[in-house]
Amino acid sequence: MKSNDPDEALLERVASGDKSAVREMVARKLPRVLSLANRLLGDRGDAEDVAQEVFLRIWRRAGRWQRGEALFDTWLHKVVLNLCFDRLRQRRDTYVIQPPDRQDPGPGPDDGIAMREERDAIKAAIDALPDRQREAIVLQYYQDIGNIEAAAIMGISIEALESLLARARRNLRTSLAGDRS
Repeated sequence: MKSNDPDEALLERVASGDKSAVREMVARKLPRVLSLANRLLGDRGDAEDVAQEVFLRIWRRAGRWQRGEALFDTWLHKVVLNLCFDRLRQRRDTYVIQPPDRQDPGPGPDDGIAMREERDAIKAAIDALPDRQREAIVLQYYQDIGNIEAAAIMGISIEALESLLARARRNLRTSLAGDRS
């Protein structure tokens, strides 16, 4: 039976210990993994830690991949989401006296103040969404994943995904409209 998973052959090579396959897998998947993790966590260092853990899991579990159960990309995104939400839960439970010094991730001084304020408002509005709504928005708009795959990643029906997206958009409109008054 022919698989419709474009990553299956590469995954088999990773499982067999082919070092060039591991490099190819990282080159192929790292940008999206980092992008998703950074969007959800808002911290490049944490996103890199998540990416490292994701690729360790790929390497360890490549030989046990169950062909036909789900697309590899669906599993990959689900692992990234779970690791990110684990980190977000840990953050909520961690209290510090003084926040760590961090480089400002925002635009440089040459960018307009209005653009920065708008981006900050959008980011804050997305960050304020409930976890599942934020997850749906990030998958759809920042990862360019279609409804069918996003629903599979989230483990919900397409109708439930569309409902989450509708509520998220409504919440974003309300939040952003409030910022402009």
